[in-house]
Amino acid sequence: MEIRYVTDPVRYPRMTTDEMRQNMLIESLFQAGRLEMVYSDVDRIIIGSAVPTEKPLELSGVEALRCDYFCQRRELGVLNVGQPGTVTVDGTDYPLDVLDCLYIGMGSKAIKFASKSGKTPAAFYLVSFPAHHAYPTTKASRQDTAAVHLGSKEQSNERTIYKYIHPDGIKSCQLCLGFTELETGCVWNTMPPHTHDRRMEAYLYFGMDENTRVFHIMGPAGETRHLVVANRQVVISPSWSLHAGVGTGKYSFCWAMGGENQTFDDMDHIKMSELK
Repeated sequence: MEIRYVTDPVRYPRMTTDEMRQNMLIESLFQAGRLEMVYSDVDRIIIGSAVPTEKPLELSGVEALRCDYFCQRRELGVLNVGQPGTVTVDGTDYPLDVLDCLYIGMGSKAIKFASKSGKTPAAFYLVSFPAHHAYPTTKASRQDTAAVHLGSKEQSNERTIYKYIHPDGIKSCQLCLGFTELETGCVWNTMPPHTHDRRMEAYLYFGMDENTRVFHIMGPAGETRHLVVANRQVVISPSWSLHAGVGTGKYSFCWAMGGENQTFDDMDHIKMSELK
């Protein structure tokens, strides 16, 4: 498991493009036949992926966590952005179709990932935070969620938010997770932007063609930078940074948050006139 220490807003303005990418962009996920994980010091989030092909992949204890099994002191969210597969938790199978979500509670011991077909594998996106209470393992599909429609075609940001893990949906300790789908011809997400000093956020961009890119904008409002992001890459966004993006083509993104609270609307909005 790779361990990262994300920069602070003091060092951030002096970073080169390569330094920013090494620090805040995860490009190594979704390798066929492998389970990959990145541990960040930002709210102790772990971001990972599992792409099982010929045989299942098992999530076991990690030496860096000093744990007997992965969810001994953690909760885990799983979103399938690939083809159909199954997650098995302590002997119970949870079939996950495309964009199905599974919350795995603290105390779950045996966790395995499998694809329905090794030739067209599932692609499980994993997000984990420390937990202090054992909530039940729960599955949800898109039709189970309350869709929230935002934006407009005139502003090129018409989009639908699907909330899976949150206080009014699947219960968790601190993890909030869902995904946003942009309408055809709309390219902007989370614009006008905001920050939330009380929690961090991770953005997985997916559903993109090979040559499509998202220009992910980050930093304090008065000193923004951007990362050029390809399909199935993840941006680690610390609490002091805004987070927004614009794509060259169709894309969706999974947002995951953890920190001080789970209040989705706890945002500090930024005026367009403040952006530089």
